[in-house]
Order: sequence, then structure tokens, then C-alpha cells
Amino acid sequence: MVYANRSIAEYTAGENGFTRPRNPLWPLLLIAALSCGLASCARPGPGVLIPTEAITPGAKLVTVYVATTRVRQPDSAIVYTTGRAPTLNYAEFTIAIPPRHKPGEIEWPAGTPDPESDFVTVQQRILSGAEFAQKVSARAPGRDGRKAGVFIHGYNVNFQESVFRLAQMASDADIDGIPILFAWPADDKLVGYVGDKEAATYSRDALAQLLTQLTRDRKPGDVTLLAHSMGAWLTVEALRQLRMTGRSATIAGLKVILAAPDIDLDVFSAQTRVIGPLTPPMTVLVSRDDKALAFAGSVAGDRKRLGALDVDNPGVQDAARAANIRIIDISNLKSPDPLNHDGYVIYATLYSRLGGMERRHAGGDFGQAGAFIFSSFGSAIASPFTLVGGALGNQ
Repeated sequence: MVYANRSIAEYTAGENGFTRPRNPLWPLLLIAALSCGLASCARPGPGVLIPTEAITPGAKLVTVYVATTRVRQPDSAIVYTTGRAPTLNYAEFTIAIPPRHKPGEIEWPAGTPDPESDFVTVQQRILSGAEFAQKVSARAPGRDGRKAGVFIHGYNVNFQESVFRLAQMASDADIDGIPILFAWPADDKLVGYVGDKEAATYSRDALAQLLTQLTRDRKPGDVTLLAHSMGAWLTVEALRQLRMTGRSATIAGLKVILAAPDIDLDVFSAQTRVIGPLTPPMTVLVSRDDKALAFAGSVAGDRKRLGALDVDNPGVQDAARAANIRIIDISNLKSPDPLNHDGYVIYATLYSRLGGMERRHAGGDFGQAGAFIFSSFGSAIASPFTLVGGALGNQ
């Protein structure tokens, strides 16, 4: 079978294509699974962002800078609504990570926050555009002080969840640099999928503006994007917008990681034809048992999502090399959520320890395009990436 000239979307059309059982109750079953999964997790209210002076010894402080297209509620410094702001709003939050924190988890307060065991907010400030620009361009303490990491959250995530999630990942990964949240106005409702897609699309110009600002005075590769789920759709749309408006220097300054991307394969192929190959290659984190993406595919008319690709498929392997994309199956990483949609959190926690492995590993040059499987980090510290599909390089 010849796959050399087939796109990532086209591989599904042949005998190796994806099929799903034609159960008429499939969408209802998925909605039930999503509802149960979300119900098992506390949905934090904005009160968790109210600053407290209680800081326990041994707590780790993480400052998150925020650029958001959410509307800030009048007379409130902490409440950001699902309204769509005409311009970016800016803020900073300092979060204290408790000494008994478990990597990959967010210890939400069940009532009054306990700094011994819970994430707590210790400082919050609204920033002007000029103040934000000064803070995110300043050199942070540490060896990689000019580096910045931008997190773009996914569907059905409220503002406070996204702030605490980035604080958790920045703390666990122990990466020197500046953590920046791009928060778009997701509706925080399970039934808000279509509205969230529109809100994400609304925010693409603002994200392109932020990325242009962050890369202007930095070296190529100093800004890493980690975009999750529907946030990956927003990110790829912003990259497409940057290319179409001639801001290729901004794209050249980025490392792009799409985690469980909720993007139709045909749409992704069309987007990447405009964006073109990236250096280093765009990384796509996929999982075979992602129930949230199965739900998204059903809502979209049984259309395969990018984040659910099968890296064992020869068509996927060849298409990844041809498109200069690095696909990593992270199914072996235990997701912190019951839908197996948040495995990226564990990958992000390990990210700083993978630096050398991105340059060399036993199967070849991991920095090149191709398809990989992430094995158990604990049992394969020297080389957790297993190459599938033969030698790397375009064929």
C-alpha cells in the first residue's frame, strides 16, 4: 500500500480508515460519560482567586500572567465572565502550591482554603497593556529567563480552572521562564460545545496579537505554545492568520505543542497547507482512548479528530513525515481525568526532563518529524520515546 502522497486526513478514506460502531445511542452514552466525568470533579467558583495572606512554610509560589478575551465583571478584580471582550484584558495571579502537592493534580479547596493542603491565591493585580508587556518581556530569574510558555485551554473550562492549571504545570515542570495564560471565553457548560467553538474562533486575532508581541524581542524557539483540545483549534487558526498576514517571523519564534487537539482532520490538513512546515516540527499529542474527543467526533457528524489518530497506522506515519509533524501517542500516561483527555498534564510535568531526549534517542533523531509512542517514563528514563513506522525523514 502506498501512502507517500496522502495527507493525514486522506489516510482515513481507505481500508485502514477509522470506523466507530454504528450504535444509535452512541452520542447519548458519550454525553453520560462526560457528565459523570465532570461531575466527579469539583467545579471551582471564582472565590478561589480571592487573595489570602496565609502562606504556609514550604509552599511554592508561581506567578501566572494572563491575557484574556473574557470580559472582566464590573467592580471585580477576580471575576472574568463568558462575555467576549473587544480588546485583550490583562492580569497577574500569584498562586501558592501546597507542600503536600501531588504532581499532576490541583488540590482544590473544599471550603475555606487551607494553605497546608490546597492551592491558594496570594496576590492578584489587574494590569494595563503596557504593564503586561513590561512584565512578560522582563528577564525572569533562572537560566532560561527569556523563555516564555503560553497555555491555551480547551472547551468547558472556566477562568479560575485555567489559571490554577497553568500554575500547577509550571510548578511541576520546574521550568525557568514566564508562564502566560491565554484565556478565551469558554462557556463552562457541557452543552456549550458549539458556542465555545465560536468563542475560540472569535479569539484568534487576539492570540495572534499576543504571539507577535512575545516573539518580537526573543530568539527563535524561546516561546513554547501548549494548546489543549479546542484551544488547539484556536492556536492553529491563529498560526494560519499569522502566515496569511505576512508575520512569518512570529511563527519562526515558536515551538508548538497541540495536546488532544479537537480539530477535524480535513480542516487540519487545509490549515497546515497554509501554515507550512514548522521548525522545530509541530508536536501533536494523541491518545487512543480519549472519550472527550469521541464525543466531539460524534457531535461533528462522526468526523475523526486529530487528537485520536492511531500512530500504528502506516498512513499516519507517512503523512506525519510528509507534513513535517511529530505525532506522539501518550496513551500510556495516566490521565488525571476519567475521560482520558488530560494526559497532556503529565507530559507537561515531565517536559523539562525531556530536553536532551528531544535531540537524540535510541531510535534516531527525536527532533525530526514522525510517529512516536511515549512509553512508561519510570521504566524508560533513558529513552521513553519509541519510534514507530521505520526510519525518520521525508520519503
